Amino acid sequence: MEKRVRKSEMSQKIILLGKRIEEIIKEKGLKTREVAHDADMDVENLRKYIKGKQEMKVSTMLKIVEALKIEVKDLF
Repeated sequence: MEKRVRKSEMSQKIILLGKRIEEIIKEKGLKTREVAHDADMDVENLRKYIKGKQEMKVSTMLKIVEALKIEVKDLF
């Protein structure tokens, strides 16, 4: 089975957003799986967002923000 290939590269902004989420998780001393659980999402999906391999919906971003107990502005 062939691995799926994206039609276009991920935007640098998406990658930076993922890095920022990872940074906040580390700053707060949390584990990725804890944040995923609190955001009611699969840990593998959260990891994809953090690595910039998958774009997230606004609703997903809001769940992550709530799980991190931050405000949306703190991501940017």
